[in-house]
Amino acid sequence: MELITNVQAGWRYLMDEVSDPRTRDWPMMSSPFPTMALSLCYAYIVKVLGPKLMENRKPFELRKVLIVYNFLQVLFSTWLFYEACVSGWTAGYSLRCQPVDYSNSPLALRMARGCWWYYFSKFTEFFDTFFFVMRKRYDQVSTLHVIHHGIMPMSVWWGVKFTPGGHSSFFGLLNTFVHIIMYAYYMLAAMGPKVQKYLWWKKYLTVLQMVQFILVMTHAFQLLIWNECNYPIAFAYFIGAHAVMFYFLFSNFYKQAYAVRKQAKKEKDEKMALANGNVEGVPNKNISNNNNNNLNGKPDFYQTIDKTVEDSYSTTRHRAFVGFGSN
Repeated sequence: MELITNVQAGWRYLMDEVSDPRTRDWPMMSSPFPTMALSLCYAYIVKVLGPKLMENRKPFELRKVLIVYNFLQVLFSTWLFYEACVSGWTAGYSLRCQPVDYSNSPLALRMARGCWWYYFSKFTEFFDTFFFVMRKRYDQVSTLHVIHHGIMPMSVWWGVKFTPGGHSSFFGLLNTFVHIIMYAYYMLAAMGPKVQKYLWWKKYLTVLQMVQFILVMTHAFQLLIWNECNYPIAFAYFIGAHAVMFYFLFSNFYKQAYAVRKQAKKEKDEKMALANGNVEGVPNKNISNNNNNNLNGKPDFYQTIDKTVEDSYSTTRHRAFVGFGSN
């Protein structure tokens, strides 16, 4: 009983005394357990409940919904990026070492609020996966996708609770910028074949995300050598470890999605060309004649773009968080 009492006392001290008093009474900030519960519910819905409910249903056609959703995400990400800039990163923040301003000054409070809204954005990103399930695109509900979406709300929660601003908000600055580009891409992709033919740069979304993680690693781990502002070193480890993990996850995805598949496609096309006696007989793998992929005789708008585009959809979520370690 004494051990339990000590653990409870230590937990309350951590939550009530060590944490930032400004964010203590904000929605969902009193305890990490509601956030954990929502993340677990998300994983259960997209992996178990959703597929079961859709088992005997036709896929939903969500073209207009996706256009509106991605447009709103572009606006939201743009606003978050702007807030990170004006409340810190274009207002005197140092790239070398930046402490958290725990005061009630207008800029400090603005940064803290921006961090909370970044935390909130992690829940709006759950809809990415919900739409995949509703469209029965279960192949896109990959382990990478679910892990990335599932752990980010919890990761960001600790940042808003203890360090809403300062050095680690650089992660969120980069991530919201990447999200602007990524959501804009998916909004355009949802508009159909007339627009999709101009989206030749889909491959570079994953590259941009990996560059993001390299920059975050470098920025976070520099504090292990030079921490002149006495920034909480535990958060430098935490943010840097996230960046390392996601870098290798997305690097592996990139190799599988582009290098391996490209080689396999090349070999397949060569065999088909030889079989047909010419290279013009090679079909376009991105256009399927399978009626299961059509809705009311109309092709799914994602059919005409490489399947790996949706795979990389989970990457930005790739996500860091403004105010903490910032797909």
